[in-house]
Amino acid sequence: MKFWNFGKTLLMAALSAGVIFGFTSCTQSFSVGYLYITGVSTANPGNNNGIISGYKIDNNTGKLTTIHGLPVASGGANPSRAVLISGGRFLYVLNMGVNKAGIPCDSVTTAELNGDAVTSADPTDFECFGANITLFTIGGGGVLTQEGQYTTQGVNPFRMVADSSGNYLLVLEKSAPLTPDAQGVCQGVMNNANFTNCGDVTVFGINQTTGRLSTILNAQQSVNGATITYFPVPAEPVGFTIASGYLMTLAAPNKDEYVSSVTHLPTPYTSGNIAFPYTYDSTKGQLTQNVNSIGTYVLTNGDGDPVQKGTNIVTASSYVYVLDNESVFNTKTSTTVPSQILPYTVSGGALTSQTGGAVPNDPTLSDPVNVLIESKNKFLYVINDGQGNSTSDPSSGITQFVLDPSSHQLTPNSPPTSGSGSKPQCILEDPTNQYIYTASYDSSTVDGRVLDPNTGVLKLLRDSATASSYTLPGPATWCVVTGRTN
Repeated sequence: MKFWNFGKTLLMAALSAGVIFGFTSCTQSFSVGYLYITGVSTANPGNNNGIISGYKIDNNTGKLTTIHGLPVASGGANPSRAVLISGGRFLYVLNMGVNKAGIPCDSVTTAELNGDAVTSADPTDFECFGANITLFTIGGGGVLTQEGQYTTQGVNPFRMVADSSGNYLLVLEKSAPLTPDAQGVCQGVMNNANFTNCGDVTVFGINQTTGRLSTILNAQQSVNGATITYFPVPAEPVGFTIASGYLMTLAAPNKDEYVSSVTHLPTPYTSGNIAFPYTYDSTKGQLTQNVNSIGTYVLTNGDGDPVQKGTNIVTASSYVYVLDNESVFNTKTSTTVPSQILPYTVSGGALTSQTGGAVPNDPTLSDPVNVLIESKNKFLYVINDGQGNSTSDPSSGITQFVLDPSSHQLTPNSPPTSGSGSKPQCILEDPTNQYIYTASYDSSTVDGRVLDPNTGVLKLLRDSATASSYTLPGPATWCVVTGRTN
């Protein structure tokens, strides 16, 4: 009997050890999500060089492992944005295409080629050809399958977002359709005869079963009795966002269109300085003008002067942030800062400067381009594009802020910055809220950081720089993540 009891004890101990060992092994190999990164392939130059890279995220370490079968072609040239919706089943990629000179299209003004201002009597000189939205489905193991392609209604699409319902996809374009009636539509919407052209937003409805897209018509506007297929916004749009029931566009209309009626705008226009709101109906995908849709809504910086170099407009935790890359004297710190973050609240479609006003960016970094507030709303991070053209640009990186839960004020964290790749284009948090990832253009890398939930400080994965950075097939342009891994 004693031997039997002793044997039973050994057996139970062995089983327990096996269970523990099996659980530990399973945890180590458990993927918490798939990370997808759009970009271009340096090994495949030309007009169809867009790619999508993909990685599995390890739960214990944040380590990235390449998804089998990726990268795949993005469906076109020069992808700029990607959106995941419907529980992570459908992935949409916006490919910007190339112009007729074969130059890759990007988010610069349509009156620029290779960074130099040019003039032309032919508007198609600045049109991006081959631009499209490509639909992918996500299958087992994170594999992507291309399902279809769709075109927008205007010219040169470059930004894309989905609304919170996941029923509509909205695309921002540099120019409304190049048709004889477009100028009149633009002047009517902006209530300003000085407009000769506009940007526009194309809205798509999303079929929740197939992911297919259908164009939503503009129920408020028509030309010669026919409903138009787009929603005009001010010329030279820079970015857009959906916040508190409104779609907000940041734009930089050129001097010739505004100078006669809005003389207080800065000259020359270098980047975003005007906010334009539409009321957004999330049940129909409709954009409707309201009392604040006036087309001359000038944003001001921390000193009350017009913003001159807005690079992006972002919604995070119900607040709107405009990132301003101009050198200004900050009255709170009595110092000149190279860039700043402008926090706003939204009321009736108008942006109201948050109490405390502009927040200076860290002076060692430049060109802020995007914002992330982590899941617990305690810390805010700004990625900085930097001065560019270097695989190790010291002015690229992440600015770290502590977010006051009651006043929503921002104060620099300690340390105030964290590293990233050179020229980061996107920042996101993994589905388990343990890790932060950025993807960068100049260094062609995706970089991971461990998020300290108590201090908000970002640390290298496994305290190793080489384990925190992963080389991509070429420059990165955007990233998305899904926690759906089956």
